Amino acid sequence: MAGTKNHDYHILPPDIVPLLSTIGALTFTSGMVLMMHKLPGGHVVPWLGLALLLACMFQWFTKIVHEAHAGDHTPVVQLHQRYGMILFIASEVMFFVGWFWAFFDFSLFPSKIAAEVVGGQWPPKAIEAVINAWDLPLLNTLILLCSGTTLTWSHHALIHGDRDSAKKGLWLTIILGVLFTSIQAYEYIHAPFPFGKNTYGSAFYMATGFHGFHVIVGTIFLLVCLKRMYNGDFTPRQHFGFEAAAWYWHFVDVVWLFLFVCIYVWGNWGAVIE
Repeated sequence: MAGTKNHDYHILPPDIVPLLSTIGALTFTSGMVLMMHKLPGGHVVPWLGLALLLACMFQWFTKIVHEAHAGDHTPVVQLHQRYGMILFIASEVMFFVGWFWAFFDFSLFPSKIAAEVVGGQWPPKAIEAVINAWDLPLLNTLILLCSGTTLTWSHHALIHGDRDSAKKGLWLTIILGVLFTSIQAYEYIHAPFPFGKNTYGSAFYMATGFHGFHVIVGTIFLLVCLKRMYNGDFTPRQHFGFEAAAWYWHFVDVVWLFLFVCIYVWGNWGAVIE
């Protein structure tokens, strides 16, 4: 049965994809718990959940693109899409608040046992050297700031109908995103402290690592937008997919600035630099 439409909104027939995506997310998170506790199924269940989740995401986003081509994205629908993206970014903000909370809790308010382990200092006494904030982290900060500039250039070019400049700006943003990820991988490989041996290493890698994961997701987001731009999908008046990707990327930029200041600069203050 085809969806009914009016000038404000449209009603689509029921779809099983949202239900399957929920099952995939639950399976993935439950599987990760099994893996972390080394329980039976821990090496299989999370991958099954991740595969189902990715398949549902691909199918769901494909249907959204088809709806846009069919003219189903009325002004009211576009407004609700913006509300959804804002709520998603808000949930991501709280996600990173948790990592920052852990970092500052470990460093400023350690428990009695933790205080004995860290030796009354931060970084802990077990950390012989830390990463120089003014070396690769500063370079990555400049790279992300430049990527935000190129993405804004691309967005404004699209608004003004200059598709060629929009493609160039998007290409530059993607290249800078890949460069950031490559430099962060190099930094991790040569880091003077491991993951999981103490509170500092755990908090550092979890916060910066999950940010790096978000950069990878944002880069994929922008690659999809680039493909759609070459397909001629976006118009100056209707390009929410691109706009959502830009919001996400700028959010990633802002989070990195907080990470750089709080973890790389403040968190390493007075420690031995590698």
